[in-house]
Amino acid sequence: MDKETRWKQRFMNFDKAFHTLERTVAIENPSEAERGGLIQFFEVAFELSWKTLKDYLEAGGFQVKSPRDVLKQAFQSGIIQDGHAWMEALDDRNLTAHTYNEETAAKIDRLIREKYFPAIAALYETLKKEM
Repeated sequence: MDKETRWKQRFMNFDKAFHTLERTVAIENPSEAERGGLIQFFEVAFELSWKTLKDYLEAGGFQVKSPRDVLKQAFQSGIIQDGHAWMEALDDRNLTAHTYNEETAAKIDRLIREKYFPAIAALYETLKKEM
């Protein structure tokens, strides 16, 4: 499979995860279960966003390996705007994947709604135009 096709196929999975996260972000005053779902959907959407970016960058001739490399190159290439938000999202995704407590969950919920979802949404719109 060529690299152009690969990123477009990965985008289709990202598209589904993005819309699931979008619907969940719209829930005001989530229950504990809904908040857990929001965090999990964020983890999935974030994972697919950086992997789609990796495939997109590789289709453009870049060699990138780690999520940090991908995000740095995407920022330098102007594909993502808020590099700091993406790096924080990466750190928080790593945190949420390995720990759970209500205080952390409430903090991450707020960050997803205010900072990370808008960054993912901006990437989604950018890549959708490339399709």
